[in-house]
Amino acid sequence: MKLSNSIKMFTNDVCFQTEDNRRFRLRAAAIIIEKGCVLFATNDMENYYYSIGGAIELGEKAEQAVLREVFEETGIRYEIDRLAFVQENFFKRDDGMLKGLACHEITFYFLMKSRGTQQLNSHSKTCNNTIDEQMVWLPIDKLAEYEAYPMFFREKLGNMKPYPEHIVTLQ
Repeated sequence: MKLSNSIKMFTNDVCFQTEDNRRFRLRAAAIIIEKGCVLFATNDMENYYYSIGGAIELGEKAEQAVLREVFEETGIRYEIDRLAFVQENFFKRDDGMLKGLACHEITFYFLMKSRGTQQLNSHSKTCNNTIDEQMVWLPIDKLAEYEAYPMFFREKLGNMKPYPEHIVTLQ
Protein backbone atom coordinates (compact mmCIF):
# COMPACT_ATOMS: atom_id res chain seq x y z
CA MET A 1 0.00 0.00 0.00
CA LYS A 2 1.52 3.27 -1.10
CA LEU A 3 0.59 6.63 0.39
CA SER A 4 -0.73 9.21 -2.04
CA ASN A 5 1.75 11.84 -3.17
CA SER A 6 -1.09 14.14 -4.20
CA ILE A 7 -2.42 14.59 -0.66
CA LYS A 8 -0.43 16.74 1.69
CA MET A 9 -1.08 16.65 5.39
CA PHE A 10 -0.45 19.99 7.07
CA THR A 11 -1.40 18.86 10.54
CA ASN A 12 -0.33 16.23 13.03
CA ASP A 13 -3.65 14.38 12.67
CA VAL A 14 -3.51 10.59 12.78
CA CYS A 15 -5.01 10.37 9.31
CA PHE A 16 -3.74 9.23 5.94
CA GLN A 17 -5.00 8.43 2.47
CA THR A 18 -3.66 5.94 -0.05
CA GLU A 19 -3.35 6.35 -3.82
CA ASP A 20 -6.28 3.96 -4.31
CA ASN A 21 -8.63 6.31 -2.38
CA ARG A 22 -8.65 4.54 0.97
CA ARG A 23 -8.60 6.76 4.05
CA PHE A 24 -7.81 5.99 7.69
CA ARG A 25 -8.44 8.29 10.63
CA LEU A 26 -8.11 7.92 14.40
CA ARG A 27 -10.73 10.09 16.05
CA ALA A 28 -12.00 11.21 19.47
CA ALA A 29 -15.65 12.23 19.79
CA ALA A 30 -18.04 13.47 22.44
CA ILE A 31 -21.48 12.44 23.51
CA ILE A 32 -23.00 15.60 24.96
CA ILE A 33 -26.50 15.09 26.32
CA GLU A 34 -28.67 17.89 27.69
CA LYS A 35 -32.43 17.84 28.32
CA GLY A 36 -33.07 14.63 26.36
CA CYS A 37 -31.10 15.80 23.32
CA VAL A 38 -27.65 14.93 22.01
CA LEU A 39 -25.39 17.45 20.30
CA PHE A 40 -24.43 16.93 16.66
CA ALA A 41 -22.73 19.10 14.04
CA THR A 42 -23.48 19.75 10.39
CA ASN A 43 -22.25 22.12 7.68
CA ASP A 44 -23.29 23.47 4.29
CA MET A 45 -21.25 20.83 2.42
CA GLU A 46 -23.03 17.85 4.01
CA ASN A 47 -26.64 16.70 4.11
CA TYR A 48 -26.33 14.79 7.38
CA TYR A 49 -25.39 15.28 11.04
CA TYR A 50 -22.19 13.99 12.62
CA SER A 51 -20.81 13.60 16.13
CA ILE A 52 -18.82 16.33 17.84
CA GLY A 53 -15.11 15.54 17.65
CA GLY A 54 -12.18 15.16 15.31
CA ALA A 55 -8.83 13.61 14.59
CA ILE A 56 -6.46 12.68 17.35
CA GLU A 57 -3.06 14.29 16.81
CA LEU A 58 0.21 12.34 16.90
CA GLY A 59 1.33 11.99 20.51
CA GLU A 60 -2.03 13.16 21.87
CA LYS A 61 -4.12 11.08 24.26
CA ALA A 62 -7.71 10.44 23.17
CA GLU A 63 -8.97 12.26 26.29
CA GLN A 64 -6.93 15.35 25.42
CA ALA A 65 -8.19 15.25 21.84
CA VAL A 66 -11.87 15.11 22.81
CA LEU A 67 -11.49 17.99 25.26
CA ARG A 68 -9.71 20.08 22.59
CA GLU A 69 -12.25 19.23 19.88
CA VAL A 70 -15.27 19.89 22.10
CA PHE A 71 -13.92 23.31 23.06
CA GLU A 72 -13.07 24.14 19.42
CA GLU A 73 -16.57 23.18 18.25
CA THR A 74 -18.76 24.37 21.14
CA GLY A 75 -16.72 27.12 22.80
CA ILE A 76 -17.42 25.37 26.12
CA ARG A 77 -14.97 23.49 28.36
CA TYR A 78 -16.87 20.29 29.06
CA GLU A 79 -15.53 17.61 31.40
CA ILE A 80 -15.27 13.92 30.56
CA ASP A 81 -17.53 11.55 32.47
CA ARG A 82 -16.22 8.29 30.95
CA LEU A 83 -15.37 6.36 27.80
CA ALA A 84 -18.68 4.99 26.43
CA PHE A 85 -17.88 3.41 23.04
CA VAL A 86 -15.02 2.45 20.76
CA GLN A 87 -16.19 2.19 17.16
CA GLU A 88 -14.46 0.63 14.18
CA ASN A 89 -16.30 2.19 11.24
CA PHE A 90 -15.92 1.16 7.60
CA PHE A 91 -17.88 3.35 5.17
CA LYS A 92 -17.97 4.98 1.77
CA ARG A 93 -19.70 8.26 0.94
CA ASP A 94 -21.09 9.14 -2.47
CA ASP A 95 -21.25 12.85 -1.69
CA GLY A 96 -19.71 15.63 0.36
CA MET A 97 -16.12 16.04 1.49
CA LEU A 98 -15.43 12.28 1.59
CA LYS A 99 -16.93 11.50 -1.83
CA GLY A 100 -15.34 8.46 -3.45
CA LEU A 101 -13.22 7.47 -0.45
CA ALA A 102 -13.34 4.06 1.23
CA CYS A 103 -12.97 5.13 4.85
CA HIS A 104 -11.75 3.22 7.89
CA GLU A 105 -12.15 5.17 11.09
CA ILE A 106 -11.57 4.22 14.72
CA THR A 107 -13.34 6.52 17.17
CA PHE A 108 -13.26 6.78 20.95
CA TYR A 109 -16.65 8.17 22.11
CA PHE A 110 -16.54 9.90 25.48
CA LEU A 111 -19.66 10.71 27.47
CA MET A 112 -19.30 14.27 28.72
CA LYS A 113 -20.66 15.55 32.04
CA SER A 114 -23.94 17.41 31.76
CA ARG A 115 -23.91 21.17 32.35
CA GLY A 116 -27.71 21.44 32.63
CA THR A 117 -27.97 23.83 29.67
CA GLN A 118 -27.91 23.63 25.88
CA GLN A 119 -26.31 27.08 25.59
CA LEU A 120 -23.11 27.02 23.53
CA ASN A 121 -20.57 29.57 22.34
CA SER A 122 -19.92 28.01 18.95
CA HIS A 123 -18.13 29.61 16.01
CA SER A 124 -16.75 26.37 14.60
CA LYS A 125 -15.29 25.80 11.16
CA THR A 126 -14.27 22.62 9.38
CA CYS A 127 -12.25 21.69 6.28
CA ASN A 128 -9.14 23.77 7.03
CA ASN A 129 -11.22 26.58 8.56
CA THR A 130 -13.11 27.28 5.32
CA ILE A 131 -16.63 25.94 6.05
CA ASP A 132 -18.89 27.07 8.90
CA GLU A 133 -20.11 24.31 11.16
CA GLN A 134 -23.45 24.46 12.96
CA MET A 135 -24.19 22.73 16.25
CA VAL A 136 -27.62 21.08 16.47
CA TRP A 137 -29.39 19.45 19.44
CA LEU A 138 -31.33 16.38 18.26
CA PRO A 139 -33.87 14.59 20.50
CA ILE A 140 -32.48 11.18 21.47
CA ASP A 141 -35.90 9.52 21.17
CA LYS A 142 -36.27 10.81 17.57
CA LEU A 143 -32.77 10.09 16.19
CA ALA A 144 -34.23 7.56 13.73
CA GLU A 145 -35.87 10.49 11.92
CA TYR A 146 -32.48 12.04 11.06
CA GLU A 147 -29.49 11.02 8.99
CA ALA A 148 -27.18 11.30 11.97
CA TYR A 149 -23.88 9.48 12.40
CA PRO A 150 -23.00 7.33 14.16
CA MET A 151 -26.27 5.54 13.58
CA PHE A 152 -25.70 3.23 16.55
CA PHE A 153 -26.57 6.22 18.77
CA ARG A 154 -30.23 5.51 17.86
CA GLU A 155 -30.35 2.34 19.92
CA LYS A 156 -27.42 2.74 22.32
CA LEU A 157 -27.86 6.24 23.84
CA GLY A 158 -31.13 5.39 25.54
CA ASN A 159 -29.59 2.37 27.23
CA MET A 160 -25.87 3.00 27.75
CA LYS A 161 -23.92 0.32 29.58
CA PRO A 162 -21.78 1.32 32.59
CA TYR A 163 -18.72 0.06 30.71
CA PRO A 164 -17.27 0.88 27.25
CA GLU A 165 -18.81 -1.02 24.35
CA HIS A 166 -16.96 -2.03 21.20
CA ILE A 167 -19.00 -1.35 18.04
CA VAL A 168 -18.06 -2.43 14.50
CA THR A 169 -20.07 -0.93 11.63
CA LEU A 170 -19.92 -1.76 7.94
CA GLN A 171 -21.82 0.69 5.76
